[in-house]
Amino acid sequence: MKIYTKTGDKGSTALFGGTRVSKNHLRIEAYGTVDELNSHIGLIRDQDVESNIKKDLIQIQNDLFTLGSMLATPPEKETLKSGKERLNIPKINSSSIIFLEQKIDQMNESLPIMTHFILPGGHSTVSFCHIARCVCRRAERCTVTLSERETVISDVLMYLNRLSDYLFVLARKLSKDLNTQEIKWIPEKFN
Repeated sequence: MKIYTKTGDKGSTALFGGTRVSKNHLRIEAYGTVDELNSHIGLIRDQDVESNIKKDLIQIQNDLFTLGSMLATPPEKETLKSGKERLNIPKINSSSIIFLEQKIDQMNESLPIMTHFILPGGHSTVSFCHIARCVCRRAERCTVTLSERETVISDVLMYLNRLSDYLFVLARKLSKDLNTQEIKWIPEKFN
């Protein structure tokens, strides 16, 4: 596979299925932000975290590639008039979302109840989780904007929403594992 094709030198790129669009198209912004998120998750995986968390993060990274391919496929290229799939690409589905929910529930079992918002930080690994969570929320916002103009499979939005929750709970779990104090946000009272 050749890395450079020169086909994008004038600011356009091809979606899955061949349709060419501007590189600032909403669909490109959505899956580009998912790609950025995937890189941040790789950074978390590179930290000194438990092997089971690394395994879960690899699963999530694979799911994000799948999700990105779904976003890179325009609706008109997904199915034929007969209803049969035109392009045979994997799909994010309810089992991917359930996987995240189960991981969130497992981590939450050992965490103290949250009574306030928490300031991000305390340890670089925890901060990487919060950065990834913020990028995930941006990917979700981009995808919502895209869904207001074009068809987006609802599981994509659910997955991104749940993944940001997972990353928040992972940050809390890692704070606990690393003996890092969670600093509560307590707003100052204005007189």
